[in-house]
Formats: sequence, C-alpha cells, structure tokens
Amino acid sequence: LLKWIWGGFAVGNPTLQRFYVFHFCLPFALAGMVGIHLYLLHETGSNNPLGLKSGSEMVPFHPLYTSKDIVGVVLFLGSLLGITCFYPTLLSDPANFLPANPLVTPTH
Repeated sequence: LLKWIWGGFAVGNPTLQRFYVFHFCLPFALAGMVGIHLYLLHETGSNNPLGLKSGSEMVPFHPLYTSKDIVGVVLFLGSLLGITCFYPTLLSDPANFLPANPLVTPTH
C-alpha cells in the first residue's frame, strides 16, 4: 500500500508531490462527501419512503438538534479560542522554536 500510494519509503520529489496532492485534495473531497450526505439525508421521503405520518406528537427535529449543535460548536470554538489565546504553545511542538542568534546567518 505504501509503495502504491506514496511510491516507496524514500522522501523524494515524486513522493512529496503525491503527499501534497493528497494533503490538498482530501479535505475538499471530504467536504464534498459531507455535503452530499447532508443533501441526501434531508431529502423528503428518505427516512419514510411510504410517506406515512408517524409520531405526530414527537419533538420536531430541527429546533432541538440544531440548537444542540450550535451550542456544541460554540463551546468547542470557545475552548479552542481560549487555549489559543491563553496557552498558544500548548498544542505545538517545542522543536519548532529554535533560539535565535542575530549574529549568525541561518543556512539556506
């Protein structure tokens, strides 16, 4: 599988090119599949092919679950924003921060 997808274990030009192609395209493919799923999920009759009315006294779908989803997104983004603002290096790798020496030119 590794040989077929990445071209082997070596990190060369073709391997990096495949990695960047997958790295760039996969989020868009995933977003497209999510959009198609949501479109087909909420299509009329997808969950009730016969069109029978069942559970007319049930809680409506959208007010309950939409508000629950909005609260979840707000809590998640709030916690992520809090971590980012108050502890900016918490989720990063310490090896990314090298001590600077203004008298030495870095290697190019």
